[in-house]
Amino acid sequence: MKFPASALSLAALLTAAAAAFSDQTALSEEKPVPNLTAESTVADFDFLVGQWTVHHRRLKERLAGSTQWEEFGGTLAMQKLMGGYANADDTVIELPTGHYRAVGLRSFDPKTKQWAIWWLDGRDPHRIEPPVVGGFSGGIGTFYGDDVFKSRPIRVRFQWSAITATSCHWEQAFSPDGGKTWETNWIMDIKRVR
Repeated sequence: MKFPASALSLAALLTAAAAAFSDQTALSEEKPVPNLTAESTVADFDFLVGQWTVHHRRLKERLAGSTQWEEFGGTLAMQKLMGGYANADDTVIELPTGHYRAVGLRSFDPKTKQWAIWWLDGRDPHRIEPPVVGGFSGGIGTFYGDDVFKSRPIRVRFQWSAITATSCHWEQAFSPDGGKTWETNWIMDIKRVR
């Protein structure tokens, strides 16, 4: 599959960010306060800078009426890029069938006051998922995007909540009907290591 030049540039940036994580020996000890304003800012994700453990809960099957969840662990290390206007996570996901790595990349547009979030899964390293776009209000971050799941178009929602200096909560939901109904299919409870 051929990718546009912008996707290749983004892939190169993600690769460089992942390399920087592996070389990093010390992360900031600063524990920032979450954004409680009504408008998103460049500092919204400052709370996530550092190293974290992650408890994952994921539906075994998505958009199939499943009620069976699987639970597993993982880690996350986040650092700022581009003078704070971007940041990236180096994530290890410890599935029961084996672990894999992924990179979450976020960038802030000061004109629109919105963040875009991309995901690069190490199991398919030449495909960057379409972004979700949004922002924070009252300490909760909500982001929406369009994607395809099992050959059908879906809406995707990421939500960050319960943000403190030492923990936070993240959820992913899919909508097969343009946002009328949502199925939450992945939950992460994140706790700071340092």
